[in-house]
Amino acid sequence: MAEGRFDPWARRRARRLLLQALYQWQMSGADEADIERQFREDPTFARADAVFFHEVLRGVIGNCAALDERLAPLLDRKVMELDRVELALLRMGVYELCHRPDVPFKVAIDEAVGLARVFGAEKSHGYINGVLDAVARAQRAREVAVDG
Repeated sequence: MAEGRFDPWARRRARRLLLQALYQWQMSGADEADIERQFREDPTFARADAVFFHEVLRGVIGNCAALDERLAPLLDRKVMELDRVELALLRMGVYELCHRPDVPFKVAIDEAVGLARVFGAEKSHGYINGVLDAVARAQRAREVAVDG
């Protein structure tokens, strides 16, 4: 990808890798630098948005407690009772909605829902959609209102 040129497919690939990296972090507790290094060595990483991957991985891990606190009142169970794929997707989606104003709210939600359809349990995509929609309405009320 050329420097400074936005590539939505590279961003989509980065999100797919982020899901895997966050899942690995949640399951192993490994150091985020070690996880990032491991993913950067994977040949498929070359086609991903490396800057986005780095920023979101570090952002989710660094803000994990605040993200979980933001999620807690919107859930039908405790945060730590969520399926680990759902949890990784929700953390990633909430991070994008709260910390990445460059990402339209619909994109953040749609990308998380799409990954849930592929990697999540049978109906997790609907759950992810509902929770992230509630976050978007609270966090990005003006953007949501304009979108109608």
